[in-house]
Amino acid sequence: MGWLDKLMGRSKETVGTATDSPAMREEGRHQEAAGQAEDRASAAEDHAQAERERAAKESAEADRLNP
Repeated sequence: MGWLDKLMGRSKETVGTATDSPAMREEGRHQEAAGQAEDRASAAEDHAQAERERAAKESAEADRLNP
């Protein structure tokens, strides 16, 4: 869940800033970045699936028109 990683990362970064903990800030930054990467990957997968479905539909239509 990318949104959860982003939320937890942002929280850790905030706690790290409040407690002056560079390690906690850095952990938060990395977790937030991982969440963003997961969101981008999910969006790319969704786009790829939509393109596969579109291509299959076009192929079926072409086969129907040219038996």
